[in-house]
Amino acid sequence: MEKKGTPRYIKIAIDIAHRIYNNEFKVGEKLRGRSTLSSKYNVSPETIRRSVSLLQDMDAVEVSEKSGIYVKSAENAYLFIQRFNAKNNVKQIRQKIKELQKEKLSIEKELNKNLDMLLEYSIQFDTESLKDSYEIKVAENSNIIDKTIADTQFWKFTNATIISVKRGEKMYISPGPYFTFTAEDIINFICSEDNVSKVKSYIEDSVN
Repeated sequence: MEKKGTPRYIKIAIDIAHRIYNNEFKVGEKLRGRSTLSSKYNVSPETIRRSVSLLQDMDAVEVSEKSGIYVKSAENAYLFIQRFNAKNNVKQIRQKIKELQKEKLSIEKELNKNLDMLLEYSIQFDTESLKDSYEIKVAENSNIIDKTIADTQFWKFTNATIISVKRGEKMYISPGPYFTFTAEDIINFICSEDNVSKVKSYIEDSVN
């Protein structure tokens, strides 16, 4: 099978090889001259020369500067076809592996993000040691604006869990991972006292 984008001279060599293997061009038979072949395939004589050279390297044809091009071996013509197909298959497999690796990295990134969110929502807080919640307003230049809770990986970077978000007169209780922050949101969160400054620093970090 010819792969899309295969050079013209290789396609021609494959075509000639198929004709030799199918006994359309018989062993010992003289092929047309380069000029005639170039006219037939609508390419330059140089392109035909490169095509024939490939077949000659595989001993499928024999080239005589004086008498022309002769079919030498149908078996070698078949081997040339097989080698071409094998090479193309290797290229296709390598390309598929690259695509799968890229897809794997994307899946792993999304998986890790969701695992972080699962951890955040699975944490059971000790209400005796964490009696108080805290609030902070999202400034207009905060870097979390237009990002979801999952995008910010809030718990991972702050060790705090969002209890609610107040937006104007509306209160969002236990907002999910795809809740998107906007300027002036008031975030109510719970964490250890030691981490309050970390939360404020993270939310107040401005966009450059």
